[in-house]
Amino acid sequence: MTRKLITGFSNPTVKYLRSLRDKKHRRRAGQFLVEGLRLLEDARASDQLPRQLVMAEGRDEHPLLARLEAEVVAADGEVIETTPDILSKITGKSNAQSVVGVFDEFDTSLSRLDRSASPIWLVAQDLRDPGNLGTMLRTGDAVGAGGLILIDDCADPFSAEAVRASMGAVFTQAVAQARWEDFVPWLRGGKGQLVAASLRDAVPYRGAAYEAPCFILVGNESQGLPEAYEAECDLRVTMPMRGRADSLNAAVAGAVLAYEVLAGLEG
Repeated sequence: MTRKLITGFSNPTVKYLRSLRDKKHRRRAGQFLVEGLRLLEDARASDQLPRQLVMAEGRDEHPLLARLEAEVVAADGEVIETTPDILSKITGKSNAQSVVGVFDEFDTSLSRLDRSASPIWLVAQDLRDPGNLGTMLRTGDAVGAGGLILIDDCADPFSAEAVRASMGAVFTQAVAQARWEDFVPWLRGGKGQLVAASLRDAVPYRGAAYEAPCFILVGNESQGLPEAYEAECDLRVTMPMRGRADSLNAAVAGAVLAYEVLAGLEG
């Protein structure tokens, strides 16, 4: 099995791979990095293979990595071997994982979504923390959601932080990106209930009248949802806060509500 060896920091491939740490360059290239064998194996299990597989010299051999390498080669992908120092330069980490994959970004248009694919969908508006975004993807996978729709100026779902926080769910969940003014006509163009946690004319979240497909809307971490967005919701629910905190973390609130919706739809 042939591997391309790179030993120079100034190599054009190294410069290109380093550039994928930046959102601007990711968008331009349409590719993103995935670090570590576990996430790469999650991708392979979801029938997603990297275009390039970059491995560190002197790494421990592993049967899963050997299988992944063989499948990448069979799919006409490229396998690169380099030094641990160069791999750290690519990832920006001093303790970089011993293997990195380069994937094509997915089509994130609303038009590719099939709302009938699942009774639950997650929607995030202006979510800025990539960790929260990744956590919502992970929650979506856990509850069997169809995917995550990102509204307005959310964090990049293909950043290393979001991909890592998703624990592989970026490969199991559909991801769409849209402006609010485009999302609402798409939603109202078919069956779908829009639900959000709110204090405005809200009912208790336990036992509320959820309907499938249910689109669970979560707002910005610090500002919440704009009033006009809440007004568009078909159902607004409230969660009890027993302590001094007046709200939950956005991703946590989405998870709590998702499991309640799931119970309501299955009950």
